[in-house]
Amino acid sequence: MSTAAARDDFDNPWKEMLEHAFPELMAFYFPDAHARIDWSREHVFLNTELRKIVRDAESGKRIADALVRVTLLDGTEQWVYLHLEVQGQHDSDFAQRMFIYNYRLYDRYSRPIASLAVLADLDAGWKPDRFDLEQLGCSHRFRFPVVKLLDYADRLAALETDANPFALITAAHLYTARTRHDPKARYGFKRRLVRLLYRHGWDRQRILDLFAVIDWMMRLPDALEQALWKEIQSIEGERKMAYVTSVERLAVQRGLQEGEAKGRVEGEARGEVKGRVELLARLLTKRFGPLSPEIQARLTQATSDQLERWGERLLDADSLEGVFDDH
Repeated sequence: MSTAAARDDFDNPWKEMLEHAFPELMAFYFPDAHARIDWSREHVFLNTELRKIVRDAESGKRIADALVRVTLLDGTEQWVYLHLEVQGQHDSDFAQRMFIYNYRLYDRYSRPIASLAVLADLDAGWKPDRFDLEQLGCSHRFRFPVVKLLDYADRLAALETDANPFALITAAHLYTARTRHDPKARYGFKRRLVRLLYRHGWDRQRILDLFAVIDWMMRLPDALEQALWKEIQSIEGERKMAYVTSVERLAVQRGLQEGEAKGRVEGEARGEVKGRVELLARLLTKRFGPLSPEIQARLTQATSDQLERWGERLLDADSLEGVFDDH
């Protein structure tokens, strides 16, 4: 399995964009509900209230969700529970969980809750939108609006031209799924989406936010990442707008690497390996002097096992040859 396929991760960027662009999310995925909300009034995220009810983060569920207070056009206040199921697989308990969250919120706060769901899995035949209970003549029917990202697969061309940022995010999700085992194809799609970031007249922060989502979703092998980075530099040079190539971009990259180094993803996370390479390089330089380009290249291309082995040898080796002699 390729590095990109093994480490696709959707939850954190979805969570960020859910909070940064909630009105646009509602307009794109739930236009009927969006049309009933007075967006001139402030909408407020009730994350403290939600965390008292939803404990999936503790049980390993990969979701992005939010509880939001909005005002309808008729002036009434309503609470919206938005649930993004991003674990990428069929879950037979999903509808039941939606029902449980809804009644727990109602039970605690004595107010009706609008529950909405976005599904990012790849099972075309799975689209739960209801949960029913019946016993001895007593029945309970729970229905909730649900959007399936896979349903947009035949609208990719339209997604690329849509000015709503969630159209581009949906396209990125679909291209990521389509190229799970084809990093070269993923590189081509990612490059195309990055170019589109500059064509909608979005402000600098919106471009940075969207790039962070696309970059997180569409992981590439290091060589292709470097090629894409050069492409981005060229694009921003042409347009005279140093957005992604700014200090903020570098901070995002460092943050991802540090998170990965702490075990937030499985496998040999690039951030973890890079951190170990930098540490070993510093120790080698301190003991044996400046490293040649050949040694530096060998370090950057090393596997996790090699880095561990060389680090152990550093304690007793009398020379660089002693550290790197694998025979």
